[in-house]
Amino acid sequence: MDGLELLTIGDVAMDVFLVPSESEAVCRLDSKDCLICFSYGEKIPVKSLEYSVGGNAANNVVGCRRLGVRAGLVSTLGGDSVGNQIVEKLEQEGVDMTFVVQQPEARSNFSTVINYGGERTIFSYHAPRSYEFPLAMVAAPWVYLTSMGESFLPFYNHFSEFMRKNPSIKLAFNPGSYQLRSEISVIKPILDLTYIIYLNREEAERITGFGDSHGKEKELLTALSGLGPKMVIITDGAAGSFLYDKVRDSYYRCGILPVDAYERTGAGDAFGAGCLSALIKGKSIEDALLWGTVNSASVIGYVGSQKGLLRLDDIGIWIDRAISSGVKVKSF
Repeated sequence: MDGLELLTIGDVAMDVFLVPSESEAVCRLDSKDCLICFSYGEKIPVKSLEYSVGGNAANNVVGCRRLGVRAGLVSTLGGDSVGNQIVEKLEQEGVDMTFVVQQPEARSNFSTVINYGGERTIFSYHAPRSYEFPLAMVAAPWVYLTSMGESFLPFYNHFSEFMRKNPSIKLAFNPGSYQLRSEISVIKPILDLTYIIYLNREEAERITGFGDSHGKEKELLTALSGLGPKMVIITDGAAGSFLYDKVRDSYYRCGILPVDAYERTGAGDAFGAGCLSALIKGKSIEDALLWGTVNSASVIGYVGSQKGLLRLDDIGIWIDRAISSGVKVKSF
């Protein structure tokens, strides 16, 4: 693909979505203790089954492609049949796969998602692997760096060097669980190079050591920006999203589109893809927050993290729907 606008870096997986039959004889939801309970040793009926390519990087790159961004993927996959299926599906979405490596002896990541009672529980298998940094990687105007597995650090070191050699690149950073569990010193070189960071409220509280931030959104945004990023976005489910632009010293808040959630997997990735695509296209911060909001609202209406990702022709309709529903971006 000529003239890439975005390179998305991170892990990709194959997801299988199971919806058990809601029969009290074999399973129940304990909302008090946040437990899904299945009868031990039973065969649990499943009323629906769906497969989808997933993982933060795949969700981002597909989301941005559908919104008209010329995007490529940088990832290390297994050389198994699952890896082959992932490559085929992403190529069908128009993703540039030049910098994707399939390791012959490695297995691919796989997740089983149980959707029950309106929420999802995820069993994730992260295949052990050594990440290969593509020495011929091009310097696209934007890079989105997201979740990678336990052995991410050597890749991050190569990537930091690449970014320092290409200072014109704008980096969007969405750290995954292994990055968030690391000491802050491990990811600080990346944070120092970050233009925009995406986290949910709990992740932002964890990485900053802030504690309970409800009612203190400005302070949390400021603390997160103090780690390096020039722009900070925090999502918080029904409370909407919050943005701090350090350059303009401006704070923004966006509500959510009131839609019923069928399955929430990929909502955060959809928000990030919508928001980032708008910024790549030169849209305003207000537009970017709206693009992210409606993309997320669409995704939660479907099973899986990609089926509901909007296409560029859909955005205007959804924005109009959001505005008519009272969704606004406000300074605060």
